[in-house]
Amino acid sequence: MELITSLIGRYDRRSFFKRKDSNANETARALEELRGSLYNELRTSEGAKRQQQRLCGPIVALTFNFLVSVGIIMGNKLVMGSVGFNYPILLTLIHYTSAWLLLAILKAFSLLPPSPPTKATPSVMLFALGVVMAFASGLANTSLKHNSVGFYQMAKIAVTPTIVLAEFILFKKIISFYKVLALVVVSIGVAVATVTDLEFNLFGAGIATAWIIPSAINKILWSNLQQKSNWTALALMWKTTPITIIFLVALMPWLDPPGALSFKWGFNNTIAVLISALLGFLLQWSGALALGATSATSHVVLGQFKTCAILLGGYLLFDSDPGYASIGGAFVAICGMSVYTSLNVKETRDTRNQLPEQTSLNQKPKTVEDQNQKIDVNGRP
Repeated sequence: MELITSLIGRYDRRSFFKRKDSNANETARALEELRGSLYNELRTSEGAKRQQQRLCGPIVALTFNFLVSVGIIMGNKLVMGSVGFNYPILLTLIHYTSAWLLLAILKAFSLLPPSPPTKATPSVMLFALGVVMAFASGLANTSLKHNSVGFYQMAKIAVTPTIVLAEFILFKKIISFYKVLALVVVSIGVAVATVTDLEFNLFGAGIATAWIIPSAINKILWSNLQQKSNWTALALMWKTTPITIIFLVALMPWLDPPGALSFKWGFNNTIAVLISALLGFLLQWSGALALGATSATSHVVLGQFKTCAILLGGYLLFDSDPGYASIGGAFVAICGMSVYTSLNVKETRDTRNQLPEQTSLNQKPKTVEDQNQKIDVNGRP
């Protein structure tokens, strides 16, 4: 009897230590899996992209971009008006140089999201994006300097059909008839809203025309690279900003007036330019987030909404009188934007609802032979 009791006790102790070792192994395995998942979320391009999508959805990205866009209009008006810094290409160069320095600080503290593998994105595409960014941003500020706000907005309207045509040629992307109709209503509304401030200038018109194609290609590439190649906004800015800076330096002697070196850099002037530079970084970042979360066309529509909102806000809050035609045009444009946005939301929901159905259709039902093979391999069902 004592022999049996000792054997049972020994068996229980072995079982206890085996269960303890098994629990320890399971805990270590769980910790390793947690560490691996955290690494994938924080140190890989796929994880960084998922984190950006979770933290910054379409509504957040578009709202962020809208607020910064309004802020930089005030900042640039202060710099080019009150301060008298009438060098649009140099101001754009200061914006991008400041952005690159801020990105370098994030890189030094390991806060910059990682880039996808080099083979995933051709270097030619990144180089092309950096070049069109220089032309799009530089020509935009130059057009704003030499044209009235109305003519500048009329040029922005032409970007919308250019994007639709370019996406059809490059990616065979087709939009629905109702979206086209909504975009036409938006364009007509913005044209009516800004036609009262329409002033023609031959040099300014040439700059505005030259700006349309780089602006459209810039938005298309930003949106496409983020949505299909696991790029985040900050990582893509880090790769393309040095190229943009080089081409802005090349553009400056051709488009800026002489006398930039004789500008008086007082304390107040320097602070105003630095605030504009900070807003320029936020504008580039928010614009990239909006393009990654939505599409190039939606981003253009957001810019037109900004114009109409500023016009209506001035009428309601500051007693400005743009005229009944401009107010009516802005109202029509905002109605068209609302319809376009609702069509986008509906299309996104339909796409998400179709994904589970397609997945279930692609899964083949298990046959009897498959089940027998599983039994033979595992030795048990």
